[in-house]
Amino acid sequence: MALSDREVQFLDTTLRDGEQAPGISLSPEEKAEIARALDAANVSVIEAGSACTGPGERETISRVTDLDLDARVTSFARGVRNDIDLALDCDVDGVNLVVPASDRHVEEKLDTTHEDVVDTTVDLVEYAKDHGLWVEVLGEDGSRADLDFLEDLMGAAIDSGADRVCAPDTVGHATPDRMFEIYDRLSDLGPTSMHTHDDLGLAVTNTLAGLAAGADLVHGTINGIGERAGNVAIEEVAMALDHGYGVKTLDTEMLHELGQLVSSATDVPLPPNKAVIGENAFTHESGIHTDGTLKDDAMYEPYPPEKVGRERRLVLGKHAGRAGVKAGLREHDVEVTDDELSEIVSRVKELGDRGKRVTDADLLTIAEEVQGRERDRRVELVDLTAASGSGTPTASVRLEVDGEERVSSGTGSGPVDAAIAAVRSALGSAANAQLDSYHVDAITGGTDAVVTVEVEMSRGDRSVTVAASDSDITTASVRAMVDALDRLVANEETPVLADD
Repeated sequence: MALSDREVQFLDTTLRDGEQAPGISLSPEEKAEIARALDAANVSVIEAGSACTGPGERETISRVTDLDLDARVTSFARGVRNDIDLALDCDVDGVNLVVPASDRHVEEKLDTTHEDVVDTTVDLVEYAKDHGLWVEVLGEDGSRADLDFLEDLMGAAIDSGADRVCAPDTVGHATPDRMFEIYDRLSDLGPTSMHTHDDLGLAVTNTLAGLAAGADLVHGTINGIGERAGNVAIEEVAMALDHGYGVKTLDTEMLHELGQLVSSATDVPLPPNKAVIGENAFTHESGIHTDGTLKDDAMYEPYPPEKVGRERRLVLGKHAGRAGVKAGLREHDVEVTDDELSEIVSRVKELGDRGKRVTDADLLTIAEEVQGRERDRRVELVDLTAASGSGTPTASVRLEVDGEERVSSGTGSGPVDAAIAAVRSALGSAANAQLDSYHVDAITGGTDAVVTVEVEMSRGDRSVTVAASDSDITTASVRAMVDALDRLVANEETPVLADD
């Protein structure tokens, strides 16, 4: 059966294999939040952790099983009965039972024999099934196993009641032809799963090869987090199947939200060039690309950004062209003549040549200068004081708003948070704008480094990006936010100081 005619499901192991990446530790609350989002996106199986790890891990797994999700919730289990018992204590629906498959693991790691591995696997599968569990058997290091033994092992697992089997590419060793060879044989035994790692940059390709050979379930993680180079990224496989083969799997519109959620919980930032959900995936700067995209959305994109919960962005820099600059100005209701546009494009390119990304505020300032217009600011920062230490961080701001002074204070989890709370308090309903992104870059070295803070904010159907630099991150953050708010309310007729 062709891949385009098949049903493919996902087992998410973000909460288990993903968490095993160095430096990642998810709290019970974070695991529960991620599990709910995975379930909402229609992930079929969620591997919530390894019950054998300890009491804390069992608590987190139990938090997930208590959510009453539609997805099947499982625990990773080694090839010993006690691991199955510990998983049962967490009230999971099933276990992902790992047994050795390659000679390295059978003979060198565990000092056993092929026959004993098969016997132990059969005993464990029967024990788990007798206790009402769904069982998937994983032959560890399966991509380096002897294929005849792997087939015997997986066949014995299926015959003893296992619901499905998997030959993990544990160390990211395999090539696509090897994965096809393995799954061409294993898929004749019963339901088979893919589990690939990205050490050779082949995780997605290897997964597609295994699926083409007959596998029908993919293990993966959100954002591809995991040990070493990571697991296969679920969002990449989902979109490769959707776009390339017409195979519908997940609610793809949730992929960006899932990526942001996992990135925030794990403190692992997404590379800007990350497929599907990276910042640059639907961002265009080149004049040729911007012009083509404005004429035809699909000119330089494989699928519309809305399909994965994204929005298209046209940014300005050294490669900007007339079409992109004109479109950027129109977003802010600025009309220009052809001569004015030429001058604005020239100045935008000059800024870009100096290595600066041109924000909305930069573009509007350039346009004001070229057209000889003076902008009347409605909101301006006059003074800022922030303090933090052993107590609660506090901040106070003095703003000039529509010609009147307003002073307010705020508290927060840090001085930046406190200062932004103070600004929102001072502006009342005028500050009802959404902070869409917040990014900090150090542009000099040393303890007195100058930082640039870039914020993207939206209010209604308008959005603006503003950057500000200062040696103090709190000052830079507040200046950027105040400037953004000023731009967002610039054309509104309602007084900023109106009663809330």
